[in-house]
Amino acid sequence: MSDARLAPALASRATPEARLAAFALLTVLLAIGAFLLLPVGGWPLLLVGLLFWASAWGLTSSLAALSPASKALDRLLSIAIPALFGVTILVLWELIVRGLNVPPVLLPPPSAIGSEIADSTHLLWADLVQTFLKAVIAGYVLGCGAGFLTAILIDRSPFLKRGLLPIGNLVSALPIIGVAPIMVMWFGFDWPSKAAVVVVMVFFPMLVNTVAGLNAASAMERDLMRTYAASHWQSLLKLRLPAAMPFIFNALKINATLALIGAIVAEFFGTPIVGMGFRISAEIGRMNTPMVWAEIAVAALVGSLSYGLIALLERRATFWHPSIRKG
Repeated sequence: MSDARLAPALASRATPEARLAAFALLTVLLAIGAFLLLPVGGWPLLLVGLLFWASAWGLTSSLAALSPASKALDRLLSIAIPALFGVTILVLWELIVRGLNVPPVLLPPPSAIGSEIADSTHLLWADLVQTFLKAVIAGYVLGCGAGFLTAILIDRSPFLKRGLLPIGNLVSALPIIGVAPIMVMWFGFDWPSKAAVVVVMVFFPMLVNTVAGLNAASAMERDLMRTYAASHWQSLLKLRLPAAMPFIFNALKINATLALIGAIVAEFFGTPIVGMGFRISAEIGRMNTPMVWAEIAVAALVGSLSYGLIALLERRATFWHPSIRKG
């Protein structure tokens, strides 16, 4: 067989592990070369960055194509693949910004953002306490709890279902930039007014999802509970509420991100000299974009962790659901 035919044949016989090792080695070498070119900058750095992106893409695809036999390796892959993709984005971001000499005021490199986070830990922590630990958590618990209890109470009233849910949809469409100043006027400039905005934002998604979930049980299942002479509350606790759990957790996950967004935006309209929204508004006025991106990074990390925690609780509470069993 000639060399021209031998090369494709050998390439086609390469195992997934061999391709993975080749892409991993190439990606590491290109990353090292790119960072060595950082002082040079310009188009050579940009070209190496694009090659790094192509190699990292092949590495990620090779990882995704693996089919590990053990569940432990499968879980490790489910974490490693998005982590690798995120690191690739950060490295490419750094290389493109430095290669094209983008002004930091427009888009700072991740290294500058990381340096700002390390230098401003005390400010970021104070902002996190003010916005998340005070306003977001308080508003989230009160809003979701009130929405859930209201759904339980109106469940037996068709009139309230038909009358309150359309109003809920109307209130959910209210712009936050219109609600936030009113809440600041009512509850003051400190965190209670931001918690009130969060309550308004998360109340109706929880209400609508819980009401929909309580109606998720089939007619046959409800008839079976009646044949057992189950009372309304027994049917609610044994059948309808468990059937509504996927809907409730769906609302909790949606509200986890809505609450943080609402609190940050509400701080634009009046707050003490602390808080994520205040810091973003103040620093963007000073053209200190690395600090703005540092606040954005902290907010994204906290929101992702909150969402992940709720998703983990969902897997524990709704282990019986087909979507969880398949996952």
